[in-house]
Amino acid sequence: MTAPTDPASDPSAEAAGGPSSPAAPPSSTSSLGRNSIVMAAGTAASRLGGLVRNMMLVAAIGSVGSVANAFDVANKLPNVLFAILAGGMLNAVLVPQIVKAFRAHNAQERVDKLLTIAAVGILAITAILTGAAAWVVMLYTDGWSAEQLALGTVFAYWCIPQLFFYGLYTLLGQVLNAREQFGPFMWAPVANNVVSVIGFAVFLVVFGGAPDTGINDLSEWDTPRTILLAGTATLGIVAQALVLLVPLLRSGFRWNLRLGLRGIGLRSAGAVALWTFAAVVLEQAGVLYLTRVASAAGAAAEAGAAGVSADLVASNGAYTQALLIYLLPHSLVTVSIATALFTGISKAAQAGDTDRVRSDLSLGLRTIGVFTVFATAALVVLAGPATAFIVPTAGETGTSVIAPVLVALSFGLVPLGGMALMKWVFYAYEDGRSVFWITVPSTVALVAGLVAAQIWLPIELWVVAAGGAYALSNWITVLLRTGGLKRKLGGRLDGGRIFVLHAKAVLAAVVAGGAGWGVYQLVGGFDVLSFGSGWLFTMLSGLWVTALCGLVMLAVYVLLLRLLRVEELNGLLGPVLARLRR
Repeated sequence: MTAPTDPASDPSAEAAGGPSSPAAPPSSTSSLGRNSIVMAAGTAASRLGGLVRNMMLVAAIGSVGSVANAFDVANKLPNVLFAILAGGMLNAVLVPQIVKAFRAHNAQERVDKLLTIAAVGILAITAILTGAAAWVVMLYTDGWSAEQLALGTVFAYWCIPQLFFYGLYTLLGQVLNAREQFGPFMWAPVANNVVSVIGFAVFLVVFGGAPDTGINDLSEWDTPRTILLAGTATLGIVAQALVLLVPLLRSGFRWNLRLGLRGIGLRSAGAVALWTFAAVVLEQAGVLYLTRVASAAGAAAEAGAAGVSADLVASNGAYTQALLIYLLPHSLVTVSIATALFTGISKAAQAGDTDRVRSDLSLGLRTIGVFTVFATAALVVLAGPATAFIVPTAGETGTSVIAPVLVALSFGLVPLGGMALMKWVFYAYEDGRSVFWITVPSTVALVAGLVAAQIWLPIELWVVAAGGAYALSNWITVLLRTGGLKRKLGGRLDGGRIFVLHAKAVLAAVVAGGAGWGVYQLVGGFDVLSFGSGWLFTMLSGLWVTALCGLVMLAVYVLLLRLLRVEELNGLLGPVLARLRR
């Protein structure tokens, strides 16, 4: 089950080819502060609504089983396709031109043409891919039965049209950003969540929920279920896009359909866009193979090849749930820190101020490191209760399958934060070529890890190994980007301070993790989670266990960082403490 795209966090930031090009800056420091608060509130509301949406979706079809896996692949397709589209055409080419168009003397004409060309192009691509849904589903799966392929294809017919509305949402959102109306773009996903929650609630009332072991008997699945489930998912994206028309029309903006390429600046997009597009396509090739391996694991288990119950083998649905939890710390905290630094880094790069770029990059990596090292320890120790809290409708079976995948993914959280900020620095220097060539070995490592898992590991560990291979590819990426930026920034990268900070943070996190694990075992461990009493009790038990152990870990971690004189802790906690005092 793929979460909706969130503009604030870009949860698949690496998959999407980096952040959107920045819109026109606000006119004053006070407006920046107001916009930051509005965007942060929108992000939080979107994330909270997304978790509720996901919880109800899992209640409807489960996190394991044939139906869950079929829907996961189908609903993932528009996200993957949009990542390629956004990274190659929208973010790298059209978005910067929209920002420039508002500064031109013929602003209305240029914006109209840009929006019309982009919308027509995305609509054509969406129509072609929808018509080819059966081939696309087969490309992303391996070993599925004819019945499951047929169900996945029908789901895809309903879900792939989301691609057009994802594109429309991005285009309209960037127009709003260019006009310094930042709030609607961040709040629009709430409309998606509202529609989805209502639709999935209707599904649960009419058809009931899925058992903990998922839905594997496809003979019981009928057309009304398909239409209500997949139709709701797509209608949510439609609402997310069209709701942006309201603030645009209120502000006086009108979009007149105009075709034509003359005078809209596409020739100036340059090679950066091509390298960006190539990098995104390469990354998505790795995602494609990972999806095939996960689908093959589920299919082999259902065929009895694993020697264990099929519902105890992680497949596409379980991997997506683990990925959702894994990306929460990154999207809520790491991206916010990186975004705050990006404007200054970009200006310094354009001004040739290498020392400022190096200083800001070092500050960002150290501050992000303080958070991501702790988040890694917390997810590794508390994978079980955290999953029970965030996805309580997965039940005991789903949680026991999702948690090991989450642990494996968590070891890639530290490099994920660093590599995202580093990519932005490359783009600040308009260097898409380096980003592409660094993507090659990281993608090769991901695929090699997946192949090794299929050769040497039992089927029930394939998707766990996929999480580990993903983490390994992150480490390779961050190390190669470190080398590339060191050369770009005059042979120095403040590596000593960055390494010392991470060494201190890891030491503190290991001790804190041991304390948290001890408390977790003291209260009963996995067995204390109330799976047999309904999803509400499961959520509450996951909440109190996660909160108790997490607070113990946090207290130990902060205390040790204080003793180790980690000054970056103040940069991370300062804004939070200041707000609490106010």
